[in-house]
Amino acid sequence: MSLIVSISGVRGIVGESLTPDVAVLYSKAFAEYCLQRTPQGKRCKIVLGRDGRITGKILTNIISSTLLSMGCDVVAIGICPTPTVALAVEKSDAIGGIAVTASHNPMQWNGMKFFNSMGLFLDTNETKDFLEVVKEQKLGYAGWDKIGTHQSDEAWIQKHIDTVLQLNCIDVEKIKSRKFKVVLDCINSAGGVIVPPLLKMLGCEVIEMNCDVSGVFAHTPEPIPENLTALAQKVRDEKANIGIAVDPDVDRLVLITEKGEPLGEEYTIASVVNFVLSKELRAVSSEQKVKRVVVNLSTTRAVDDIARSHNAEVVRTPVGEINVAMKMKEVGAVIGGEGSGGVIYPEAHYGRDAIVGIGLVLQMLAEFGGSLSEYKSALPQYYITKSKIEIGSLNPDELLSRIIQKYRNEKINTDDGVKIDFAEGWVHLRKSNTEPIVRIIGEAKSREEAEKLIENFKRKFF
Repeated sequence: MSLIVSISGVRGIVGESLTPDVAVLYSKAFAEYCLQRTPQGKRCKIVLGRDGRITGKILTNIISSTLLSMGCDVVAIGICPTPTVALAVEKSDAIGGIAVTASHNPMQWNGMKFFNSMGLFLDTNETKDFLEVVKEQKLGYAGWDKIGTHQSDEAWIQKHIDTVLQLNCIDVEKIKSRKFKVVLDCINSAGGVIVPPLLKMLGCEVIEMNCDVSGVFAHTPEPIPENLTALAQKVRDEKANIGIAVDPDVDRLVLITEKGEPLGEEYTIASVVNFVLSKELRAVSSEQKVKRVVVNLSTTRAVDDIARSHNAEVVRTPVGEINVAMKMKEVGAVIGGEGSGGVIYPEAHYGRDAIVGIGLVLQMLAEFGGSLSEYKSALPQYYITKSKIEIGSLNPDELLSRIIQKYRNEKINTDDGVKIDFAEGWVHLRKSNTEPIVRIIGEAKSREEAEKLIENFKRKFF
């Protein structure tokens, strides 16, 4: 497996595609990239944090030493969620940030995610500029008298928690009054340092699963239903109000209902959108402003139905957190995110953040008064099916062009692959940049209809 380089940073298997040499290459380039953007007379400060992976410490040490050798100051914030790194960059005078993580990839993987001075991932143009620096590095290492300084600052975990507790819509006492019983699965990674204390500050009884931050993942780390069966069973056994799962770097939030059933990762964002719009529209109804929600093209249509019921608009973007975040800033969205369990709430910051999502969900339930399954049952009901198609030597662009031609009279979006909206559902096809496959997602009013939709496309075009 070769190193994966994309708008989401770099990731690979440690010791194979992600070696110390690769870590030095990209951290040295990022130092040069940040030095080029540092105002004259100001120090180039870079925030550095990591998830709980076993290989995180050694990689962080390599990266830190490289940044220091380039003359950059390093603020090391320790084991923490990726959104904590984003928050630390945004709320400080840092020029950039690096989160050492491979997101939901298995244990043998690790990687680097890069942030600009606003605490946002590098966008398409910034990534292009950065990769040019990777190819044509011009700066050498700093002299002995110009190396950077290293500062440890592990207060950002509490600052992140405080950011959630101080959100205008959060009523800590109201949440405490519900005395929620929560089963929590943090996959033995960064969530273990922040989610338990947050829940306890909100008056929850917390039953911890896989919260030891050992980096030894207790199960396949992507927080999808088939990997969360033990959590679902524990919710049933403990008669808990809710089950919470986060991925290794804590930017995705997935929920289990009090029945021990998956809420569905798409319904994390759908539920939060419904809650935030109800608050926002009550608060500003006199201004008669149209409120906007931003989600990616693959996110459930339930968001559109919910927004319509609140007289709000939905704007859709290509898949990718930075695409959603930039559009949210552009249109002044009040809430947004991605259907994979990623909640972006601008009052906190413009990044997917499971910690912020947990606060919003518990406030939502506290105000609703009923159970999570009851809350979901009142929302529009859709079912998503995801698949991928091996295309071998076939040209993916030609395949997608054929599909566009075939459905030219339907509502089509080509901003990111091909999305076709039908009256009763939709299909989204995207080619992979790293594998000879086309990813296909379908949504309809029932699981059977969604699966049939995908199978029809497979049969017709592949």
